Amino acid sequence: MTHPSFAALGLPERLCTTLDAVGHHTPTPVQVEAVPSLLAGRDLLGIAQTGTGKTAAFLLPILAARLAAGDRPGRGGARALIVT
Repeated sequence: MTHPSFAALGLPERLCTTLDAVGHHTPTPVQVEAVPSLLAGRDLLGIAQTGTGKTAAFLLPILAARLAAGDRPGRGGARALIVT
């Protein structure tokens, strides 16, 4: 099964370029399922084994929101609650 690219999940090009530069070329299955929902502003409960990419699944949409907000803290940027 072929996974879509990070760009196909809706992440900004700047973030996709950085992911590629550090060796993350293909999203994991949990990221494929989670990232589009989180980018759409939906709540998400994710349960998966250690090492499946859960942390990035939550972090990438937060970073995308920060990039969209111009990376200016305190100006309506991303808000998130991650409970582990």
